Amino acid sequence: MTETPGAHPTEPARPTGSDLHLDLPAGGGRRAALMSALREAIRSGRLAPGTRLPPYRALAADLGLARNTAAEAYAELVAEGWLTARQGSGTTVAERAAPAPPARARRPAPQPGPAHDLRQGQPDAASFPRTAWLAAARRALTAAPNEAFGPGRPQGRPELRSALADYLARARGVRTDPDRIVICSGFAHALRLLFDGATPVLPPAEQGPLAVEAYGLGFHRGLLAAAGVPTVPLPIDEQGARVGELAHHPDVRTALLTPAHQFPTGGPLHAARRAAVVDWARGCGGLLLEDDYDGEFRYDRQPVGAVQGLDPERVVYLGSVSKSLSPALRLGWMVLPDHLVDRVLAAKGEREAWAGALDQLTLAEFIDSGGYDRHVRRMRRRYRDRRDRLVAALAASAPHLEVSGIAAGLHAVVRLDAGTEREVLRAATRRGLALDGLADFRHPAVTPEAMPTADGLVVGYATPPDHAYPAALAALCAVLPAAA
Repeated sequence: MTETPGAHPTEPARPTGSDLHLDLPAGGGRRAALMSALREAIRSGRLAPGTRLPPYRALAADLGLARNTAAEAYAELVAEGWLTARQGSGTTVAERAAPAPPARARRPAPQPGPAHDLRQGQPDAASFPRTAWLAAARRALTAAPNEAFGPGRPQGRPELRSALADYLARARGVRTDPDRIVICSGFAHALRLLFDGATPVLPPAEQGPLAVEAYGLGFHRGLLAAAGVPTVPLPIDEQGARVGELAHHPDVRTALLTPAHQFPTGGPLHAARRAAVVDWARGCGGLLLEDDYDGEFRYDRQPVGAVQGLDPERVVYLGSVSKSLSPALRLGWMVLPDHLVDRVLAAKGEREAWAGALDQLTLAEFIDSGGYDRHVRRMRRRYRDRRDRLVAALAASAPHLEVSGIAAGLHAVVRLDAGTEREVLRAATRRGLALDGLADFRHPAVTPEAMPTADGLVVGYATPPDHAYPAALAALCAVLPAAA
């Protein structure tokens, strides 16, 4: 019997089977017990055909048996046809008829995805910088201190916090230092830390109802509702959220805004309103939560700086790589006023349970090496081209429809006549086109008196692969209503 490790040169590699768990039945001889346990493991399917068994010496040591006992058991099972042994291949489970698996309830077949996907919120997955990211990961692992492979720190790796402090100051106008940055897994995780913990993070003066924009993600409103936080909608117009309305809600001490690019209607918060909302927070002892949604992707001029730069003690700045790189990385950050850092760390717990240290180290290296800047610039050009093709297609086929929110981000809004949105979405579904309607993002408490109802489509232009984008645009144009 051979014990030569490694697969036969002409055969595909098999599972090595280096560790093998066997329960030897009590009573009788040890060789018979080992043979019985191996037969049962093979008969039940736990040892699949082709699985390589450990060398008999290793198995004997693991089970506390004599080497001859294990060798003789292997030899007899080979003779019986349960095992095979070949020079250069070791001992493997024979390629014999496997037992029929137990009957299982039939699962429903997965539903096919849409033929064309123009939903908002997803970056171009095919453009993830795999080669550059892998190179950054190798450099980061080589330079990582040994303690990086121990339990994670709740504040996040110092390498990433330092890289972010420099990058956010340079690219977004954020005023901070690494000690005021807490790493999280994304924007939703940040909201949970602030509002959904057993111990309130916000001081009593900043608790109470939360002001939000009249249009936004229902998922975020649902998260806040589950945490027992009521939301008060602020109407929006072409200059962003009407923050002057905060004066009519004296019980509100905290507001959540998307100043760089209002989601989903588009457009930055006007400079006068940026200053006004900071003054409001100072005056009432409140807090502004700044969701830097799509902050990197501005096409017609330089990105708008962060509101946080106006008053770092009254603004919590929230960002992530979910749009700039990939939501699969699960990496985000909170830039906090000094009085909230310890409170947020207490909410996270003693050890990091969300963001892996290796991804944090890689992102830090990716930023420090300039790879992140190069990727963002490349994607800015790519998405701007996508946007231009969308605008051109709409201008050619539906010039009567207004297109807004195109100066930044990964989506545009196509305005529709009142009462037509649902029918257009039904027509899109019939053509296999996935779209979001503007009404789906409207806060349920917004009244027509506070803000007129608007029909429209939120068209994401980042998701389709290049080869599928023309067909997706054609499908979109085909379902748009003709001029009245």
